Amino acid sequence: QVQLVESGGGLVQPGGSLRLSCAASGFTLAIGWFRQVPGKEREGVSCISVSDDSTYYADSVKDRFTISRDNANKTVYLQMNSLRPEETAVYYCAAAPGMIGTIQHMCVIFGMDYWGKGTLVTVSS
Repeated sequence: QVQLVESGGGLVQPGGSLRLSCAASGFTLAIGWFRQVPGKEREGVSCISVSDDSTYYADSVKDRFTISRDNANKTVYLQMNSLRPEETAVYYCAAAPGMIGTIQHMCVIFGMDYWGKGTLVTVSS
């Protein structure tokens, strides 16, 4: 069983930065961040492969967000810079014990098996 606990959400002004953390227990091969705005579909933001550290980023966050992981502490981070008001959402950490295809496939198509409870990010002045 995989357990995921997110932290780091909060209120930030447009153009500001936040770093989200996800503490993971259990065996995972793929882990990443998703976000959901009420009334909209959940979106894969960024994911990382535990086996080779390959990454995926949604086009809307490329060059602004960075995913990384600390293997020793079993923690995955999402550094978010230049945040925009439309990125206000609940951000979820999710993971899977196996991989189907590439990390992009896992993040965009196949999804993950385990989910955290989410952390709210509000981008507002």
